[in-house]
Amino acid sequence: MYEPQLAVILKQRFGFTEFRAGQQEVISQLLFKQQSSLAIFPTGSGKSLCYQLAATQLPHLTLVISPLLALMKDQLAFLQANNIAAASIDSSLSVQQSQQVMQDLHSGLIKVLMVSVERFKNERFRQAISSTPISMLVVDEAHCISEWGHNFRPDYLKIPSYQQWLKIPLVLLLTATATAEVKRDMASKFNIVDENIVQTGFYRQNLELNVESVSASVKDQRLVQLIKEYQYSGKPVGIVYVTLQKTAENIANKLITSGINAAAYHAGLLDEQRQTIQSKYMANGIDVVVATIAFGMGIDKSNVQFVVHYDLPKSIENYSQEIGRAGRDGQHAYCCTLANLDNLNTLENFVYGDTPELTAIEYVINNIRDEQQYQQWETQIYSLSNNSNIRQLTLKTLLVQLELMGILQAKYSYYAQFKLQLLVPQEQILSTFNSERQQFLQQIFQHTDFKKVWGILNFDSLFQASQCDRARVVTALNYLESKQMITLQTSQITEVFSVNTERLIEPNLATQLYQYFLDKEHKEIKRIQALVDFFELDSCLTYNLAQYFDDKSIMEQGFTHNDGLNQCGHCSVCKGKVAKLAYSKDHHWPEAKQLEQSLVGLKNALYQVGVTDDSHALGCRFLAGISLPIFTKIKARKLAGFGCCEHQRYQQIMNKIEQIM
Repeated sequence: MYEPQLAVILKQRFGFTEFRAGQQEVISQLLFKQQSSLAIFPTGSGKSLCYQLAATQLPHLTLVISPLLALMKDQLAFLQANNIAAASIDSSLSVQQSQQVMQDLHSGLIKVLMVSVERFKNERFRQAISSTPISMLVVDEAHCISEWGHNFRPDYLKIPSYQQWLKIPLVLLLTATATAEVKRDMASKFNIVDENIVQTGFYRQNLELNVESVSASVKDQRLVQLIKEYQYSGKPVGIVYVTLQKTAENIANKLITSGINAAAYHAGLLDEQRQTIQSKYMANGIDVVVATIAFGMGIDKSNVQFVVHYDLPKSIENYSQEIGRAGRDGQHAYCCTLANLDNLNTLENFVYGDTPELTAIEYVINNIRDEQQYQQWETQIYSLSNNSNIRQLTLKTLLVQLELMGILQAKYSYYAQFKLQLLVPQEQILSTFNSERQQFLQQIFQHTDFKKVWGILNFDSLFQASQCDRARVVTALNYLESKQMITLQTSQITEVFSVNTERLIEPNLATQLYQYFLDKEHKEIKRIQALVDFFELDSCLTYNLAQYFDDKSIMEQGFTHNDGLNQCGHCSVCKGKVAKLAYSKDHHWPEAKQLEQSLVGLKNALYQVGVTDDSHALGCRFLAGISLPIFTKIKARKLAGFGCCEHQRYQQIMNKIEQIM
């Protein structure tokens, strides 16, 4: 195959007459140079086609790691529509479906397999995939791999070691947002040379960026006014981004009351509700979605004509991704931020709440040391989170750090509890099978503690009585459910790790990990400040945004140059409107005596559950209204003083505590 043939393959396989910017360069690096590549293309500009076309020409499997089930399903549908054998292994598949995928994989019938990075925690999957020849590893949303990135995912840090272990010769990293620092970090982890980093222009001329300084008292009114202005000018479809779930509900209701066809979307809704709202929006049945960041990835709607940030976004990277959902059809689109500093402390508190205390880290290390048996440790993240007082995502980050240090290695995970409900009489179920299987199922039912409706299977007593294989029990239960003989519910997922006990007792291990989280906290707080600084710029927003993402092609994009400044001519700053962000009102501190009494009440409540932590950190989080596992345990929201300083910044609360205590 020669490079000119790529255009023929593009037409025959995918029906496209020409490549978009950067696509052919990336594909040529992979197929003709046989070298790994990093592709940084704007949202909606065809990153996925790079691996999709390359996969059809490579001899073996292309393994795609994707962070979101919705993204996988969309890309699978596209591949299958173009007669490319593709499959995924994910939580939506039954056991039989997963087994079929693995059989097809071993038979060489699948060209593209999509998985989440968490799938590699499953030892059986690792064993299965290790016997499959793999030509290329693709990492979608690859900025998640960088600790400098805005959507850092701890499990992504292990991908380079997976690539080396599986001996995968080619890697393709795909992302829409990467600063120079993140770009270098991603490339270095996979030894991708500079000339194989393909970055197309970040600047999109059709997006009009506006920042308005708006106080809380008039923000709702201004939002309604803006949306009606957009709809009057023929741009009815949009997204309004907010920080909190309750804000999404409140704002959606206000828009509906104002005659705007709107709906709220956030992680607190049931899956079916979210799917219904998303489907209606994609089919133009809803004009405006008021959403938290739960809405976005996997949403490829071409006619989004405005994006409004009702609250400050989490970071410049988040801002860029969210406005990138507007104007994908190339038409003029509005991106407006209604800005003030009112939720600045909320953004910061998310960060501070994720930093575990040194004592909490020590608890986890001691738990591993005390609970491990024969250099194997089992844990349930939910329970360990509650007992250590570390949020679940932060706890997963801690465990990944221990893996990277060679102290832990993930082996597999399993569900500790199986609940079953019989949909047909037990005798009828047994009569369907031969005598050997009847006996096997009878043992399962005998060791299931049935109440009125549901029964809980006691694996321990079952294994003691029969020594049967756990995998066979699970397979049998899944089969009965597939035949609609039972309803099955699984819970209490348990993760199993092997433990390097010698490394576990190294001195200063907890301190080293604590410093890692402090550094991470400092970096995230700086990222929030950079966001505020960006919105208060007195020079072109569009130009500065492109510069932030190291877009070297920005000077070729039609900017005008006035008095040495580069100007797009259509952002709010270029129109002479420089924003200065402020708090809507001054929030007064509670009396020192009241704060002292609140902290004493907290200390007493903690003492009742055996917590004698004398540091100021828990008190600071309590006054700030930050949720923690221990606060759920003591029902902190019902205690006097919880969240009484929620409008103050974290460091100021800490200073106040040090003064009064």
